[in-house]
Amino acid sequence: MSDWPDGYGRRILDTVDSTLNEAGRIAPGLSAPEWILARQQTAARGRRGRAWHMPPGNLACTLVLRLDEPPQRIALRSFVSALALFDACAEVLGDSAKLSLKWPNDVLLNGGKFAGILLETLGGAGQGGTVLAIGIGANLATAPEPTEVESRALRPVSVLGETGVSLDPEMFLTHLAAHYAKRETQFTTYGFDTIRQAWLAHAARLGETIVARTGTTETEGRFDTVDSDGNLVLVTSSGPVRIPAADVYF
Repeated sequence: MSDWPDGYGRRILDTVDSTLNEAGRIAPGLSAPEWILARQQTAARGRRGRAWHMPPGNLACTLVLRLDEPPQRIALRSFVSALALFDACAEVLGDSAKLSLKWPNDVLLNGGKFAGILLETLGGAGQGGTVLAIGIGANLATAPEPTEVESRALRPVSVLGETGVSLDPEMFLTHLAAHYAKRETQFTTYGFDTIRQAWLAHAARLGETIVARTGTTETEGRFDTVDSDGNLVLVTSSGPVRIPAADVYF
């Protein structure tokens, strides 16, 4: 059993509109990293403002960090968070073989999406530096119906549905927080390359043809790597293409 990491606060809420919204409300009063977990969210959201299906029994949490770093480096916490979530799930399930990572920030279980991560910067929030909110949603108990997600999206799955393992969100948060603290220390001590290599070791469809869509533009190519800035690198018929942000489809 993982122990709660030193230096990280924790608050558990019965109901909130969104843990990301709560992060913005409490950030001015924080002097240390803080995890927020909600047993129920009434207005959860995902990337690009999409609604996020988050019934009770699933994980809905946000980590609030105050950072004095350039925006490009702050954004790399997407990979730190994804690895921590991968590590936590592998630990509680006792098996990492069914898990993989989808660029830029999804965690897959048996090839289906069971978790997503959303980073939002909140400015200095009154104390200097940048406040980063890392929102994490994971389908521990239930997943949306396939008809509830956008066309071409991976099938949504839950840990319980795929493995039969029942996980308590508060217990799982302890594992996640412990693994995040370890990956954060790795990142700040040794830099992004060690995180990048660990992420690539679990990357879904590495070396295969995938599609990256940005707005109305689609790029198809072989998933070659993630570069030192976190960009997706696809090898296309015209040569390598580096993509900083996109939706990826298999």
